[in-house]
Amino acid sequence: MIKKRWLLLSVLFVGLLTISQVLAQDNFQLRINRYLEVRSASGDVTYQNGKTSQSARIGVKLKNVGDSISTGQRSSSRLALDTGIGFIQVAENTKLEIQKLQITSNGGHITNLQVTGGQVRLKVRPFTHKDSSLQIETPAGIAGVRGTEFGVSVQPTGKTGVATLSGSVATTAQGQSVYINKGFQSLVIPGEPPSAPMPLRNDTSLNLQVLEQTGNQQARIVGKVDPVNLVIFANQPLTTDRSGKFDITIPMPANRRIAVTVTTPLGKEQDYELAVP
Repeated sequence: MIKKRWLLLSVLFVGLLTISQVLAQDNFQLRINRYLEVRSASGDVTYQNGKTSQSARIGVKLKNVGDSISTGQRSSSRLALDTGIGFIQVAENTKLEIQKLQITSNGGHITNLQVTGGQVRLKVRPFTHKDSSLQIETPAGIAGVRGTEFGVSVQPTGKTGVATLSGSVATTAQGQSVYINKGFQSLVIPGEPPSAPMPLRNDTSLNLQVLEQTGNQQARIVGKVDPVNLVIFANQPLTTDRSGKFDITIPMPANRRIAVTVTTPLGKEQDYELAVP
């Protein structure tokens, strides 16, 4: 098994909330008035608070460690940071969970989130407060950004794609770092350093190589996508290899047609319908 490690996507930003009294220790952290607010929810979106779960509605606020938003098939949600500094777009089949929401003694905002699978896209203004940070954890490595628009895709094994539309992302894993500047993307495989940055493709192409019926009413499908992309076959997320290739055998649908969705780290999505001959 591939040993999973956590990817931290860190964003430094200027907090708009202030602390009226300066405490003795600059790194002292307070849990005051911090939240993520649901601004939109389409389809099957679930808000979980402790052991209680319910359909997410506009205006719901995630405030506590462990609070989460989960999206089902063909569903999505948009969250706003309480500072007004930016937004998080949560794609289908994704779970986002709060790890930490705090304020430092001098007004810095600490926001740690976790994405174990699926795709999110963040758009945040340039940040300058030295003690503020926003982290996205996935099972792969560590990355940090300073005011940017970027996206993250996480496959079932934790393999993570990172793509930067504006600004710059510093991705670190296994003690090695690379900068993913505007117009570049990178792949982070658990237990390995990040790949060297490559030009951003944001390409949802599906290169189909084999589509055939096998014994016992099954279909074999061999193909390739950009390795940073997510692939969903018949509503199930798929793991590709480091080159983006996959070779799977699945039960044959009654109509002999297989639905496939390819999604980039920035959230661009393409649907395909494969007709088995």
